[in-house]
Amino acid sequence: MKILFLTIADQIREIETPGIYNDLVRYFRDNGHQMIVMYPTERRNRGRTSLYTRDGITYLSVRTLNVTKCSILEKGAGQMLIEGQFLRAFRKYLGKEKFDIILYSTPPITFTRVIANAKALNPEAMAYLMLKDIFPQNALDLGILSHKGFKGILYNYYRNKEKKLYMISDRIGCMSAANVDYILKNNHFLTPEKVGICPNSYTPVQREKLSPESIKEIKEKYGLPTDRPLLIYGGNMGVPQGIPFLIGCIKSMFNTDKCHFVIVGDGTKYKSLELFSQIFCVRTMTLIRSLPKEEFDRLTEACDVGMIFLDYRFTIPNFPSRMLSYMMARKPILVVTDPNCDMGSIAQQNGFGIYSPSNSVTAFNKAVDRILSSDLQQMGENGFNYFMNNYTTRHTYNAIINSKQ
Repeated sequence: MKILFLTIADQIREIETPGIYNDLVRYFRDNGHQMIVMYPTERRNRGRTSLYTRDGITYLSVRTLNVTKCSILEKGAGQMLIEGQFLRAFRKYLGKEKFDIILYSTPPITFTRVIANAKALNPEAMAYLMLKDIFPQNALDLGILSHKGFKGILYNYYRNKEKKLYMISDRIGCMSAANVDYILKNNHFLTPEKVGICPNSYTPVQREKLSPESIKEIKEKYGLPTDRPLLIYGGNMGVPQGIPFLIGCIKSMFNTDKCHFVIVGDGTKYKSLELFSQIFCVRTMTLIRSLPKEEFDRLTEACDVGMIFLDYRFTIPNFPSRMLSYMMARKPILVVTDPNCDMGSIAQQNGFGIYSPSNSVTAFNKAVDRILSSDLQQMGENGFNYFMNNYTTRHTYNAIINSKQ
Protein backbone atom coordinates (compact mmCIF):
# COMPACT_ATOMS: atom_id res chain seq x y z
CA MET A 1 0.00 0.00 0.00
CA LYS A 2 1.00 3.62 -0.45
CA ILE A 3 0.76 5.55 2.80
CA LEU A 4 0.93 9.30 3.44
CA PHE A 5 2.11 10.21 6.94
CA LEU A 6 1.73 13.79 8.23
CA THR A 7 3.73 14.80 11.30
CA ILE A 8 5.28 17.84 13.00
CA ALA A 9 8.07 15.66 14.41
CA ASP A 10 11.03 16.73 12.27
CA GLN A 11 13.23 13.97 13.76
CA ILE A 12 11.35 11.66 11.40
CA ARG A 13 13.95 12.55 8.78
CA GLU A 14 16.51 10.52 10.77
CA ILE A 15 14.47 7.38 10.29
CA GLU A 16 16.94 4.92 11.85
CA THR A 17 16.85 6.83 15.15
CA PRO A 18 14.48 5.14 17.64
CA GLY A 19 11.17 6.86 18.30
CA ILE A 20 7.45 6.08 18.31
CA TYR A 21 6.91 7.49 14.80
CA ASN A 22 10.30 6.55 13.36
CA ASP A 23 9.85 2.95 14.49
CA LEU A 24 6.34 2.81 12.99
CA VAL A 25 7.36 4.28 9.62
CA ARG A 26 10.29 1.85 9.42
CA TYR A 27 7.95 -1.04 10.24
CA PHE A 28 5.59 -0.06 7.42
CA ARG A 29 8.56 0.29 5.06
CA ASP A 30 10.05 -3.05 6.07
CA ASN A 31 6.70 -4.76 5.50
CA GLY A 32 6.66 -3.67 1.87
CA HIS A 33 4.59 -0.48 2.02
CA GLN A 34 5.53 2.71 0.18
CA MET A 35 5.86 5.54 2.71
CA ILE A 36 5.60 9.23 1.89
CA VAL A 37 6.25 11.45 4.92
CA MET A 38 5.44 15.16 5.23
CA TYR A 39 7.22 17.02 8.04
CA PRO A 40 8.08 20.65 8.89
CA THR A 41 11.41 22.31 8.29
CA GLU A 42 11.27 25.02 10.94
CA ARG A 43 12.45 28.55 10.28
CA ARG A 44 15.44 28.18 12.59
CA ASN A 45 16.84 25.42 10.39
CA ARG A 46 16.86 27.64 7.27
CA GLY A 47 15.62 24.82 5.07
CA ARG A 48 13.21 25.02 2.19
CA THR A 49 10.25 23.01 0.97
CA SER A 50 11.62 20.03 -0.97
CA LEU A 51 10.81 16.47 -2.05
CA TYR A 52 13.48 13.80 -1.72
CA THR A 53 13.99 10.08 -1.08
CA ARG A 54 16.26 8.54 1.55
CA ASP A 55 16.48 5.14 3.25
CA GLY A 56 13.62 3.80 1.13
CA ILE A 57 11.22 6.57 2.20
CA THR A 58 9.98 9.60 0.26
CA TYR A 59 10.03 12.82 2.28
CA LEU A 60 8.34 16.16 1.67
CA SER A 61 9.88 18.74 3.99
CA VAL A 62 7.70 21.84 4.36
CA ARG A 63 9.17 25.17 5.40
CA THR A 64 7.25 26.58 8.39
CA LEU A 65 7.63 28.98 11.26
CA ASN A 66 9.10 27.54 14.44
CA VAL A 67 6.46 25.35 16.11
CA THR A 68 8.65 23.83 18.85
CA LYS A 69 11.07 25.26 21.42
CA CYS A 70 10.00 28.85 20.75
CA SER A 71 7.87 31.60 22.28
CA ILE A 72 4.16 31.01 22.82
CA LEU A 73 3.43 33.78 20.30
CA GLU A 74 5.49 32.21 17.50
CA LYS A 75 4.28 28.72 18.36
CA GLY A 76 0.67 29.87 18.18
CA ALA A 77 1.21 31.65 14.87
CA GLY A 78 3.14 28.67 13.53
CA GLN A 79 0.36 26.25 14.47
CA MET A 80 -2.22 28.44 12.72
CA LEU A 81 -0.17 28.79 9.53
CA ILE A 82 1.16 25.25 9.25
CA GLU A 83 -2.06 23.87 7.75
CA GLY A 84 -1.91 26.25 4.78
CA GLN A 85 1.81 25.62 4.31
CA PHE A 86 1.31 21.84 4.27
CA LEU A 87 -1.70 22.15 1.96
CA ARG A 88 0.22 24.20 -0.63
CA ALA A 89 3.14 21.78 -0.51
CA PHE A 90 0.82 18.77 -0.84
CA ARG A 91 -0.95 20.21 -3.87
CA LYS A 92 2.32 21.12 -5.57
CA TYR A 93 4.30 17.94 -4.95
CA LEU A 94 1.79 15.16 -4.14
CA GLY A 95 -1.45 16.24 -5.81
CA LYS A 96 -1.26 13.44 -8.38
CA GLU A 97 -0.27 10.63 -5.99
CA LYS A 98 -2.75 7.89 -5.06
CA PHE A 99 -2.81 6.80 -1.41
CA ASP A 100 -4.38 3.87 0.41
CA ILE A 101 -3.95 5.26 3.94
CA ILE A 102 -3.63 8.85 5.14
CA LEU A 103 -1.97 8.65 8.56
CA TYR A 104 -1.51 11.50 11.03
CA SER A 105 -1.30 12.22 14.73
CA THR A 106 -2.07 14.94 17.24
CA PRO A 107 -0.49 17.34 17.79
CA PRO A 108 -1.45 19.31 15.79
CA ILE A 109 -5.21 19.40 15.21
CA THR A 110 -4.85 21.76 12.27
CA PHE A 111 -4.27 19.36 9.35
CA THR A 112 -7.97 19.06 8.49
CA ARG A 113 -7.82 20.82 5.11
CA VAL A 114 -4.76 18.80 4.07
CA ILE A 115 -6.51 15.55 4.98
CA ALA A 116 -9.73 16.66 3.25
CA ASN A 117 -7.80 17.48 0.09
CA ALA A 118 -5.96 14.16 0.13
CA LYS A 119 -9.27 12.34 0.76
CA ALA A 120 -10.97 14.15 -2.13
CA LEU A 121 -8.23 12.94 -4.47
CA ASN A 122 -8.25 9.45 -2.90
CA PRO A 123 -11.87 8.66 -1.92
CA GLU A 124 -11.03 5.01 -1.16
CA ALA A 125 -8.20 5.91 1.20
CA MET A 126 -8.60 5.48 4.97
CA ALA A 127 -7.91 8.59 7.03
CA TYR A 128 -6.45 7.34 10.33
CA LEU A 129 -5.84 9.61 13.33
CA MET A 130 -3.38 8.48 16.01
CA LEU A 131 -4.67 10.50 18.95
CA LYS A 132 -1.73 11.40 21.20
CA ASP A 133 -2.78 14.80 22.46
CA ILE A 134 -6.33 15.87 23.41
CA PHE A 135 -6.13 19.57 22.67
CA PRO A 136 -7.52 22.12 23.54
CA GLN A 137 -8.91 20.38 26.66
CA ASN A 138 -5.42 19.78 28.05
CA ALA A 139 -4.68 23.51 27.75
CA LEU A 140 -8.01 24.29 29.42
CA ASP A 141 -7.16 21.95 32.31
CA LEU A 142 -3.88 23.75 32.97
CA GLY A 143 -5.32 27.27 32.72
CA ILE A 144 -3.53 28.09 29.47
CA LEU A 145 -6.93 28.55 27.82
CA SER A 146 -10.32 29.32 29.36
CA HIS A 147 -13.99 29.58 28.45
CA LYS A 148 -14.00 33.38 28.73
CA GLY A 149 -12.31 36.37 27.10
CA PHE A 150 -9.65 36.13 24.42
CA LYS A 151 -8.51 32.76 25.76
CA GLY A 152 -12.10 31.63 25.36
CA ILE A 153 -12.10 32.70 21.72
CA LEU A 154 -8.94 30.68 21.17
CA TYR A 155 -10.43 27.70 22.96
CA ASN A 156 -13.56 27.73 20.78
CA TYR A 157 -11.45 28.12 17.63
CA TYR A 158 -9.32 25.10 18.49
CA ARG A 159 -12.28 23.07 19.76
CA ASN A 160 -14.02 23.51 16.40
CA LYS A 161 -10.78 22.44 14.67
CA GLU A 162 -10.65 19.37 16.91
CA LYS A 163 -14.22 18.37 16.08
CA LYS A 164 -13.61 18.76 12.34
CA LEU A 165 -10.50 16.58 12.60
CA TYR A 166 -12.45 13.85 14.39
CA MET A 167 -15.30 14.02 11.87
CA ILE A 168 -13.08 13.80 8.80
CA SER A 169 -11.13 10.85 10.23
CA ASP A 170 -12.39 7.40 9.23
CA ARG A 171 -10.75 5.82 12.28
CA ILE A 172 -9.38 7.24 15.52
CA GLY A 173 -6.74 5.26 17.38
CA CYS A 174 -6.39 6.12 21.09
CA MET A 175 -3.49 5.30 23.41
CA SER A 176 -5.53 3.43 26.04
CA ALA A 177 -9.02 2.33 27.04
CA ALA A 178 -9.45 5.46 29.19
CA ASN A 179 -8.72 7.60 26.13
CA VAL A 180 -11.36 5.73 24.11
CA ASP A 181 -13.94 6.27 26.86
CA TYR A 182 -13.06 9.96 27.17
CA ILE A 183 -13.31 10.67 23.45
CA LEU A 184 -16.67 8.92 23.07
CA LYS A 185 -18.10 10.55 26.20
CA ASN A 186 -17.12 14.07 25.17
CA ASN A 187 -17.80 13.81 21.43
CA HIS A 188 -21.30 12.37 21.03
CA PHE A 189 -21.16 12.64 17.23
CA LEU A 190 -18.60 9.79 17.19
CA THR A 191 -19.63 6.15 17.02
CA PRO A 192 -17.88 3.38 19.02
CA GLU A 193 -17.01 1.63 15.75
CA LYS A 194 -14.90 4.61 14.73
CA VAL A 195 -12.74 4.72 17.86
CA GLY A 196 -10.32 2.04 19.08
CA ILE A 197 -6.95 1.48 20.71
CA CYS A 198 -3.74 2.24 18.83
CA PRO A 199 -1.04 2.19 21.52
CA ASN A 200 2.16 4.12 21.88
CA SER A 201 4.88 1.69 20.90
CA TYR A 202 8.56 1.06 20.24
CA THR A 203 10.49 -1.57 18.37
CA PRO A 204 12.21 -3.68 21.06
CA VAL A 205 15.97 -3.23 21.25
CA GLN A 206 18.07 -6.13 22.50
CA ARG A 207 20.63 -4.87 25.00
CA GLU A 208 23.15 -6.76 27.04
CA LYS A 209 22.50 -6.52 30.75
CA LEU A 210 24.88 -4.07 32.38
CA SER A 211 27.56 -5.68 34.49
CA PRO A 212 28.05 -4.54 38.11
CA GLU A 213 31.27 -2.86 36.95
CA SER A 214 29.43 -0.92 34.22
CA ILE A 215 26.72 0.17 36.66
CA LYS A 216 29.41 1.40 39.05
CA GLU A 217 31.10 3.35 36.25
CA ILE A 218 27.83 5.02 35.24
CA LYS A 219 27.07 6.01 38.84
CA GLU A 220 30.56 7.43 39.24
CA LYS A 221 30.22 9.36 35.97
CA TYR A 222 27.16 11.22 37.23
CA GLY A 223 28.20 11.40 40.89
CA LEU A 224 25.37 9.13 42.05
CA PRO A 225 25.37 7.32 45.39
CA THR A 226 25.97 3.57 45.42
CA ASP A 227 24.45 2.79 48.81
CA ARG A 228 20.75 3.43 48.12
CA PRO A 229 18.12 2.88 45.39
CA LEU A 230 17.99 5.37 42.52
CA LEU A 231 14.62 6.69 41.34
CA ILE A 232 14.89 8.27 37.88
CA TYR A 233 12.60 10.80 36.19
CA GLY A 234 13.39 11.56 32.56
CA GLY A 235 11.77 13.71 29.91
CA ASN A 236 10.09 17.05 29.53
CA MET A 237 9.99 19.46 32.46
CA GLY A 238 7.02 21.68 31.73
CA VAL A 239 3.64 22.63 33.14
CA PRO A 240 1.98 19.29 32.21
CA GLN A 241 4.49 17.36 34.34
CA GLY A 242 3.55 19.12 37.57
CA ILE A 243 7.14 20.06 38.44
CA PRO A 244 6.19 22.06 41.59
CA PHE A 245 4.68 18.88 43.02
CA LEU A 246 7.79 16.89 42.07
CA ILE A 247 9.87 19.48 43.94
CA GLY A 248 7.57 19.13 46.95
CA CYS A 249 8.02 15.36 46.92
CA ILE A 250 11.81 15.63 46.83
CA LYS A 251 11.75 18.29 49.54
CA SER A 252 9.76 15.95 51.80
CA MET A 253 12.68 13.50 51.72
CA PHE A 254 15.48 15.90 52.61
CA ASN A 255 16.35 13.96 55.74
CA THR A 256 16.17 10.42 54.48
CA ASP A 257 18.67 8.01 52.99
CA LYS A 258 16.05 5.58 51.73
CA CYS A 259 16.54 6.64 48.10
CA HIS A 260 18.10 9.17 45.72
CA PHE A 261 16.31 11.04 42.93
CA VAL A 262 17.88 11.32 39.46
CA ILE A 263 16.13 14.00 37.38
CA VAL A 264 17.06 14.23 33.69
CA GLY A 265 15.60 16.43 30.97
CA ASP A 266 14.76 19.96 29.95
CA GLY A 267 11.82 22.27 29.50
CA THR A 268 10.19 25.47 30.70
CA LYS A 269 10.35 24.37 34.36
CA TYR A 270 13.95 23.16 34.34
CA LYS A 271 15.09 26.44 35.92
CA SER A 272 12.73 25.85 38.84
CA LEU A 273 14.44 22.54 39.58
CA GLU A 274 17.86 24.10 39.11
CA LEU A 275 17.11 26.94 41.55
CA PHE A 276 15.60 24.48 44.02
CA SER A 277 18.75 22.36 43.88
CA GLN A 278 21.08 25.35 44.27
CA ILE A 279 19.21 27.17 47.04
CA PHE A 280 18.55 24.12 49.22
CA CYS A 281 21.79 22.26 48.34
CA VAL A 282 19.70 19.14 47.82
CA ARG A 283 21.75 16.04 48.63
CA THR A 284 18.96 13.60 47.79
CA MET A 285 18.70 14.71 44.14
CA THR A 286 20.96 14.82 41.10
CA LEU A 287 19.77 17.13 38.30
CA ILE A 288 21.08 16.47 34.78
CA ARG A 289 20.24 18.55 31.74
CA SER A 290 19.09 16.58 28.68
CA LEU A 291 21.07 13.53 27.60
CA PRO A 292 21.22 11.82 24.19
CA LYS A 293 18.77 8.90 24.13
CA GLU A 294 21.49 6.24 24.21
CA GLU A 295 23.13 7.80 27.28
CA PHE A 296 19.76 8.23 29.01
CA ASP A 297 18.88 4.59 28.35
CA ARG A 298 22.17 3.43 29.90
CA LEU A 299 21.62 5.68 32.91
CA THR A 300 18.10 4.27 33.30
CA GLU A 301 19.48 0.74 33.31
CA ALA A 302 21.80 1.73 36.17
CA CYS A 303 18.85 3.03 38.23
CA ASP A 304 16.27 1.03 40.15
CA VAL A 305 12.85 2.65 39.59
CA GLY A 306 11.41 4.83 36.82
CA MET A 307 9.04 7.70 37.63
CA ILE A 308 6.20 9.36 35.70
CA PHE A 309 4.76 12.70 36.84
CA LEU A 310 1.67 14.50 35.51
CA ASP A 311 -0.21 17.54 36.79
CA TYR A 312 -3.20 16.63 38.96
CA ARG A 313 -5.47 19.14 37.16
CA PHE A 314 -5.73 17.03 34.02
CA THR A 315 -9.22 15.78 33.22
CA ILE A 316 -7.96 13.92 30.14
CA PRO A 317 -6.12 10.57 30.26
CA ASN A 318 -2.49 11.02 29.18
CA PHE A 319 -0.03 8.25 28.35
CA PRO A 320 3.60 9.54 28.16
CA SER A 321 5.79 7.34 25.96
CA ARG A 322 8.53 7.53 28.61
CA MET A 323 6.66 4.77 30.45
CA LEU A 324 7.59 2.39 27.63
CA SER A 325 11.29 3.26 27.97
CA TYR A 326 11.20 2.15 31.60
CA MET A 327 9.35 -1.04 30.69
CA MET A 328 11.91 -1.91 28.00
CA ALA A 329 14.66 -1.33 30.56
CA ARG A 330 12.89 -3.72 32.96
CA LYS A 331 12.37 -1.03 35.60
CA PRO A 332 9.40 -0.87 38.01
CA ILE A 333 7.46 2.35 37.59
CA LEU A 334 6.17 4.83 40.15
CA VAL A 335 3.21 6.45 38.36
CA VAL A 336 2.35 9.82 39.93
CA THR A 337 -0.58 11.32 38.03
CA ASP A 338 -4.13 12.61 38.06
CA PRO A 339 -6.86 10.01 38.68
CA ASN A 340 -8.16 10.22 35.09
CA CYS A 341 -4.95 8.73 33.73
CA ASP A 342 -5.11 4.92 33.57
CA MET A 343 -1.34 4.31 33.48
CA GLY A 344 -1.23 3.79 37.23
CA SER A 345 -4.04 1.25 37.30
CA ILE A 346 -2.53 -0.61 34.33
CA ALA A 347 0.86 -0.76 36.10
CA GLN A 348 -0.60 -1.93 39.43
CA GLN A 349 -3.00 -4.48 37.97
CA ASN A 350 -0.21 -6.05 35.94
CA GLY A 351 2.42 -6.04 38.67
CA PHE A 352 4.97 -3.62 37.25
CA GLY A 353 4.29 -0.39 39.09
CA ILE A 354 2.68 1.57 41.92
CA TYR A 355 0.21 4.44 41.52
CA SER A 356 0.19 7.62 43.61
CA PRO A 357 -2.04 10.70 43.10
CA SER A 358 -0.09 13.79 42.13
CA ASN A 359 -1.65 15.99 44.80
CA SER A 360 -0.49 14.27 48.00
CA VAL A 361 3.10 14.26 49.18
CA THR A 362 2.12 11.89 51.97
CA ALA A 363 0.73 9.39 49.46
CA PHE A 364 3.91 9.75 47.39
CA ASN A 365 6.08 8.91 50.39
CA LYS A 366 3.98 5.82 51.11
CA ALA A 367 4.20 4.80 47.44
CA VAL A 368 8.00 5.09 47.55
CA ASP A 369 8.11 2.88 50.66
CA ARG A 370 5.80 0.38 49.01
CA ILE A 371 7.73 0.08 45.77
CA LEU A 372 11.13 -0.11 47.50
CA SER A 373 9.89 -2.96 49.66
CA SER A 374 8.73 -4.89 46.58
CA ASP A 375 10.62 -7.37 44.45
CA LEU A 376 12.03 -4.81 41.99
CA GLN A 377 13.52 -7.40 39.67
CA GLN A 378 10.24 -9.29 39.31
CA MET A 379 8.29 -6.07 38.80
CA GLY A 380 10.75 -5.07 36.08
CA GLU A 381 10.30 -8.41 34.34
CA ASN A 382 6.52 -8.05 34.58
CA GLY A 383 6.76 -4.66 32.91
CA PHE A 384 8.99 -5.93 30.11
CA ASN A 385 6.64 -8.84 29.42
CA TYR A 386 3.62 -6.52 29.40
CA PHE A 387 5.44 -4.25 26.95
CA MET A 388 6.22 -7.15 24.62
CA ASN A 389 2.59 -8.29 24.71
CA ASN A 390 0.99 -4.86 24.23
CA TYR A 391 3.27 -2.01 23.20
CA THR A 392 5.59 -3.09 20.39
CA THR A 393 5.50 -1.43 16.97
CA ARG A 394 3.82 -4.56 15.62
CA HIS A 395 0.79 -3.86 17.84
CA THR A 396 0.41 -0.31 16.48
CA TYR A 397 0.95 -1.47 12.89
CA ASN A 398 -1.70 -4.19 13.25
CA ALA A 399 -4.19 -1.74 14.78
CA ILE A 400 -3.88 0.50 11.72
CA ILE A 401 -3.75 -2.22 9.06
CA ASN A 402 -6.69 -4.14 10.56
CA SER A 403 -8.78 -0.95 10.44
CA LYS A 404 -8.27 -0.83 6.68
CA GLN A 405 -9.66 -4.31 6.13
